[in-house]
Amino acid sequence: MDATERPEHSQGGTYTVKGKEFERDTRYITTRITRDGAEGYPVEPGRYRLVAARACPWANRSVIVRRLLGLEDAISLGQPGPTHDARSWTFDLDPDGRDPVLGIERLQEAYFARFPDYPRGITVPAIVDVPTGQVVTNDFAQITLDFSTEWTAHHRPGALDLLPEHLLDEMFDVNRRIFTEVNNGVYRCGFAGSQEAYDAAYERLWTALDWLEERLTARRFLMGGSITEADVRLFTTLVRFDAVYHGHFKCNRNKLSEMPALWAYARDLFQTPGFGDTVDFAQIKEHYYVVHTDINPTQIIPRGPDLSGWLRPHGRDALGGRPFGAGTPPLAPPEAERVPPTHTPLHLP
Repeated sequence: MDATERPEHSQGGTYTVKGKEFERDTRYITTRITRDGAEGYPVEPGRYRLVAARACPWANRSVIVRRLLGLEDAISLGQPGPTHDARSWTFDLDPDGRDPVLGIERLQEAYFARFPDYPRGITVPAIVDVPTGQVVTNDFAQITLDFSTEWTAHHRPGALDLLPEHLLDEMFDVNRRIFTEVNNGVYRCGFAGSQEAYDAAYERLWTALDWLEERLTARRFLMGGSITEADVRLFTTLVRFDAVYHGHFKCNRNKLSEMPALWAYARDLFQTPGFGDTVDFAQIKEHYYVVHTDINPTQIIPRGPDLSGWLRPHGRDALGGRPFGAGTPPLAPPEAERVPPTHTPLHLP
């Protein structure tokens, strides 16, 4: 295989640098867990385990939505460590290096239990069927949609509506642009294999970020006055921007903290229950700077930037709206799922 077509087992899908341009393999295990169990996996509380590394933006989405909807008791959470090797994410933070529910050392084992010759990347988030130990799906975009639509019987009282019917057409258009230009756009910059590919990716990313800056100047959230799925999808890239993407991925026209509307919007979400309390900055930085040895061969993790700004007042209340709409904030996360205080802006340099 040519060096410009190297496959990587990473977050949200295998990717290649082909023809010097970053391409994400978006072929996922598309099996769905549904109320009617049409594909063999019915909604059943306690049966499934969401495996989601704190470092990964795609996995972070699923953790946030699970929190906002109050599905913690219905779907358990397994958390691999921040780094992985060429084979798989590993449960190196758990006692004896094994997930306490699944009993496996590597997420790869759950993939191989269902597909012995699984040919693509072992990615997070993934949902595993606990009784069989087999992966059900790693389709990160569909996982959160199904949390909202198929698991409604197990939502907490006061769970917000992340998919308002009257906004869906516009929201899905916004989601598509956020995915192609921002979520994936930072990777397109970081893994560009030529100056030309990088320049094109850079222009696309900043065109989209300027569009978002304008959109968020007069509205509190992407779709109006309340949080929706679109905000979750954008937040997990924004919260990693200054800490990782600005330097590591060369997305450095300016920092997020230098874009008034986007920066205030990101802080608004960060300070909202269910968002910032899922973010582990120490694991995020360790993952990117240690795993991506082609970009950072020394594996040195930078001390900066100063993250204390995430806790400063955001002033977005002046735009009105209600973050949870007619609903209420989620309760604090379970003790076992809380981010260590030393990994938060209160304690990091």
